[in-house]
Amino acid sequence: MKVARALEETTERLETAGCESPRVDAEIIVSHVLGTSRSELALEPKRKLSRDEAEALEALVVRRETREPLAYVLGEWGFRRLTLSVDKRVLIPRPETEVVVDRCLRRLAGLDEPRVLDVGTGSGAIALAIADEHAGAQVTAVDASAGALELAGANMLATGLAVELREWDLFAGLPDGPWDLIVSNPPYVLPEELDTLEPEVREWEPRGALVGVGATEAVARGAADVLVPGRALVLEVAAGDAARVAALLVELGYAEVSTTEDLAGRDRVVEGVRT
Repeated sequence: MKVARALEETTERLETAGCESPRVDAEIIVSHVLGTSRSELALEPKRKLSRDEAEALEALVVRRETREPLAYVLGEWGFRRLTLSVDKRVLIPRPETEVVVDRCLRRLAGLDEPRVLDVGTGSGAIALAIADEHAGAQVTAVDASAGALELAGANMLATGLAVELREWDLFAGLPDGPWDLIVSNPPYVLPEELDTLEPEVREWEPRGALVGVGATEAVARGAADVLVPGRALVLEVAAGDAARVAALLVELGYAEVSTTEDLAGRDRVVEGVRT
């Protein structure tokens, strides 16, 4: 089978399976198998796949046809400047979370060795991105899932970045600070909303990291006790929930409460400063 045919057949199969972007997924999977980039595929449409490559491609396509997320199929996903290992133990890092990191870095600008706490770290995406892009940051990342922390640890070793990892239940309060920044992408999907989500999310991503009632509130209340006065809490929130969370921060006594849009123009990040 040649590259052009592999792309055509993979696209058809993923379209039949109901995948949202079958052609893009096909290009990503084929390029992953061949160890090349998507743009380079167009330069060698007549290249013939080896038997091993064809078998590897078939195995990945079968998995994607079940609506297993593409990131899990590949075993890795890009996040800002990093490539992170991901699997069903953690949520897949998303573009809106890159906006969260951007807001964190703005809050940390001018601080030489800020103490940063990432609550619900999952794959370690936020914590590792901050450590990568602010060389002096002293980052602690906590999660209630031992499996998530195991994967975050693997990502820390692979990237060569130093982050302290701790198993911690956010509902028990937050680790003693003082912290110069607290950031969290807590579970915020309501149980009744689960059936409305795509199969990739509903059936594959970890329920504990996805669905939660009161997690955002718990982080906001806990952060107020351990943040350095004048330092910020940065939260990723559900689409359509920013106004409610902003009002909560005001009620809890945070100052300079603000919201930031994600790349789709939805208010997605809520920030407040401890007084």
